[in-house]
Amino acid sequence: MTSTQTILVVEDEDSFVDAMQVGLKREGFRVEVARDGVEALEMFDSVQPDLILLDVMLPRISGIEVCRQIRKKSTVPIIMVTAKASEIDTVVGLEVGADDYVSKPYRLRELVARMRAVLRRAPDGGGSGDLHPDSIIVGDVALDPEEHRVVIRGDAAALPLKEFELLHLLLANAGRVLPRDTLIDRVWGTDYVGDTKTLDVHIKRLRSKVEDDPAQPTRIVTIRGLGYKYERPRS
Repeated sequence: MTSTQTILVVEDEDSFVDAMQVGLKREGFRVEVARDGVEALEMFDSVQPDLILLDVMLPRISGIEVCRQIRKKSTVPIIMVTAKASEIDTVVGLEVGADDYVSKPYRLRELVARMRAVLRRAPDGGGSGDLHPDSIIVGDVALDPEEHRVVIRGDAAALPLKEFELLHLLLANAGRVLPRDTLIDRVWGTDYVGDTKTLDVHIKRLRSKVEDDPAQPTRIVTIRGLGYKYERPRS
C-alpha cells in the first residue's frame, strides 16, 4: 500500500484544474485530471483513484451521470463540486451516491480537510464470506464493521462510506432515538459546515435499500422534532 493517495479531478475549467493540480500536489496527493464526463468514466478503471472530485457541470456527460455510473461498480469516495447555491444539483448528487459536496468558489484548505476526513476512514471493500463475530445484526440486516460489509435479506449490499457509517450508527443504537445533531456530528464530524439536508438525503438512500416499502418506512423512522430511530423487529 503506497502512502500517496490518488485523486481523480473531473473538471473542465482550466483555472480550477490548474489550482487543484498545484494545491493538491503540494498537500502530497497524486492528481489525475479528466476534462469531461466521458473521459472520467474511461479513466476510472485505469487510474483507480482513492477519491474523486467531480464537477456537476461537465461536457458530454454530466457529473450526476458520472456519479451514478461509478456507483454501480464502486464505493470510492466522491465529493461533488457544484455552482454556488445550486441546491437542486447538490440534492440530486447526494441521491445518486456522492459522499459530500463543496460549492464554488471554495477554499482549498476546507476542501482538503473534507478530503482527508473521508480518506481516513475509506474502506478497501470486502468479499461476501462469513460475517465477523463483531457484526451488528438487527432483523434481516447485518453490518460487519471490520470488513465494511452489509448484508440485507441475505444479499450483499455495497454502500458508500457515509451511508455505511450512518447505518452502522443507527443499527448499533437500534430502538433509541438519535438526534439529528448527533448523527451529523458522528458521521460528518463536529466541524461539518455543509447543509443539514445531507443527512436527510442519506437517510432516504438507506431507506431505499433496507425498507420493504421506502415510501412507508418501518425500520428507519423519523421522530419529528428530534431525529431518527432504527426500529427493532417485532418478534
